[in-house]
Amino acid sequence: MKTTSDLKEKILELKKRKNAVILAHYYQEEAIQEIADFVGDSLELSRKASQVDADIIIFAGVYFMAETAKIVNPNKKVIVPDVKAGCSLADGCPPDEFKAFLEKYSNHTVVTYINCTAEVKTLTDIVCTSSNAKKVISSIPEDQPIVFAPDKNLGKYLIAETGRDMVLWEGSCIVHEAFSLEKLIDLYKKHPTATIIAHPESETHILKVAHYIGSTSGMLNHVKNSPKDTFIVATEAGILHQMQLDNPTKTLIPAPSKEDNTCACSECAFMKVNTLEKLYQCLQDESPEVKLNNEIIEKARIPIYKMLDLK
Repeated sequence: MKTTSDLKEKILELKKRKNAVILAHYYQEEAIQEIADFVGDSLELSRKASQVDADIIIFAGVYFMAETAKIVNPNKKVIVPDVKAGCSLADGCPPDEFKAFLEKYSNHTVVTYINCTAEVKTLTDIVCTSSNAKKVISSIPEDQPIVFAPDKNLGKYLIAETGRDMVLWEGSCIVHEAFSLEKLIDLYKKHPTATIIAHPESETHILKVAHYIGSTSGMLNHVKNSPKDTFIVATEAGILHQMQLDNPTKTLIPAPSKEDNTCACSECAFMKVNTLEKLYQCLQDESPEVKLNNEIIEKARIPIYKMLDLK
């Protein structure tokens, strides 16, 4: 069994030899974040994926993110450490069911959260991430009705924030529905000076007690710029690695989950499917590779670039 430092060394050698770049999400294990060329949230990774100058993109995240990288880089090889790194939001919005759903709302503009499959993106007018969702909704004329999918919790938050009446698909993120309000309140009583920060994919009752609501990058920036020194963080616990690096003197406490588990937090099992060993193997073998047919790429890139071009 190779040690972490051995694996990192071998990955760096292979990466250089093969002109490859590693993109990783903040929810990846620490060792992967440390070796990545770029670590970001969904919006940052989408932008970076559209700009990379490499022959191979290794995407350490979940599968829909790697599909997005392939859509914006159809001529590059995109590989992933493990194809089983899925997403409850993407899985909960099958393309055939979503297509049938949209037939009832033919006059609506379709906005999909980036956490969906490439096929669902082909049924979309414009994609959004949690970082730019309000901006995307505001770009649509006020008299134009909207369907928002697949995250009902993000959708409810956006309705409250923008005042727009939207039709919501009934999907949700298992990670952000795992937080216990009761445990969170008990934790806050023990740390009454703490700031509660939450991702908008969280359920409404969690958002109501949060002092700050924002995307992954928004939360990182908020903690960095805040004069406060203690934060209770309601999102996937992988964010704490970068957050602590940015704020070594601040106290960061993961929001507690309903289930009693080893980390007393909410972790994405899909994100944690990827490991440094698998990343090394996929770069060595240049497999598993993300493959999409040209028709899906051509259709899906339109709503993605609409988002990326939004100023």
